[in-house]
Amino acid sequence: MNTKKKDITILAIESSCDETAAAVVRNGREVLSNIISSQIDLHTVYGGVVPEIASRKHIERIDQVIAEALSQAGVGLGEMDAVAVTYGPGLVGALLVGVSEAKAISFASGIPLIGVHHIEGHISANYIENKELEPPFICLVVSGGHSHLVRVTDYGAYEILGRTRDDAAGEAFDKVARAIGLGYPGGPKIDRAAREGNPDAISFPRAKVADAAYDFSFSGLKSAVLNYLNACEMKGESFSQADVAASFQKAVVDVLVEHSMRALEEFGGGKFAIAGGVASNTALRSALERACAERGVSFYRPSPVLCTDNAAMIGAAAYYEYRRGVRHGYDLNAAPNLKLGER
Repeated sequence: MNTKKKDITILAIESSCDETAAAVVRNGREVLSNIISSQIDLHTVYGGVVPEIASRKHIERIDQVIAEALSQAGVGLGEMDAVAVTYGPGLVGALLVGVSEAKAISFASGIPLIGVHHIEGHISANYIENKELEPPFICLVVSGGHSHLVRVTDYGAYEILGRTRDDAAGEAFDKVARAIGLGYPGGPKIDRAAREGNPDAISFPRAKVADAAYDFSFSGLKSAVLNYLNACEMKGESFSQADVAASFQKAVVDVLVEHSMRALEEFGGGKFAIAGGVASNTALRSALERACAERGVSFYRPSPVLCTDNAAMIGAAAYYEYRRGVRHGYDLNAAPNLKLGER
């Protein structure tokens, strides 16, 4: 008798912001293909993502990206056990392109449809390269639109310990980068500039939220940087772009690390992971790695390509949803403000 467990192969689609992505993922951890079509060059001239342009480009690229993902994986649509798609949170027009495509594929092929939460996808990116990682663990999710400190109690089960009250870390990076003349996208440009600067040159504030120990607030820090730049301009003084970048980055990293380590001390578990676009920041990765090592905690991080928006992470998350029996109907809709844990 053949007792071998059947492999589960999922076609995954991600279009929540400005990357059109498709991937084929087997058993939640084996990536057969991961195709990402970036729109950064299109949006750089505007200093940020323009939703209408993003949606239009998704429409132009999505069929080709899916075809390339299937071709690179060496599989046909008929071999898929499900089609998964990000349905929120994100830009509503961008999400609708992916959701509509996934529903059409499901309807035409008869394979099940699974909607995936974008942040759950980021968290699940850690499973791809860390085959041994299993819940429970604590995860810091930091990206352009989200700053969450999450306790992952099981696959698909999350307890939000803290979240941003205003600007997410990635938003603050973009706004400060623009203010000091680095341009868009801000995260990688500040990361590079900061390596040439003195992180202790300027004292910027580390915000704390009085009634919520794990919540984040970066709007005050952003304002402090802008006030510093305005003061320099009013006095006719120049400023060091690298020093501002390094000092600002250190202020963000200090808060993220402090909150994360406090959560580890309170909830334990011995495992800590990071996820999201800002998780590829070299200063943040190094600081968290050191802090975890000092406490004897196992530290997990995806490769930079899996920190950005991609479909492999959606396929990883969808596998565990599939195993739990989650299926969506053709009434699945884009949910731009979807909260983690909502269904």
